[in-house]
Amino acid sequence: MAAGHDIYAIEAIRIPARGQVLVETGIAVGLPPNTYARLASRSGLGSKRGIDISGGVIDADYTGEVKVIMINHSNDDCHIMEGERIAQMIIEKLTSRMLWR
Repeated sequence: MAAGHDIYAIEAIRIPARGQVLVETGIAVGLPPNTYARLASRSGLGSKRGIDISGGVIDADYTGEVKVIMINHSNDDCHIMEGERIAQMIIEKLTSRMLWR
């Protein structure tokens, strides 16, 4: 069983060399109470193409579209095809130490 849920590009994307883009995913999630989701990089995109994911915490009460900030650390433009896996979402449970209320 995989720890992360794959997130896919819903359209073709060009990430300029040394640049970044905010990518729409077309999805929204409903998370259980006392959880959050974390967006993480895909190792293949990082090691082969120099792509990293920034930001990436989704609180349980967030109801908008999940968007992914993709950063290109390489000196070449990166082209992502529609339907390509661009990130993974990992849902984590908050422990009592994490709850500050």
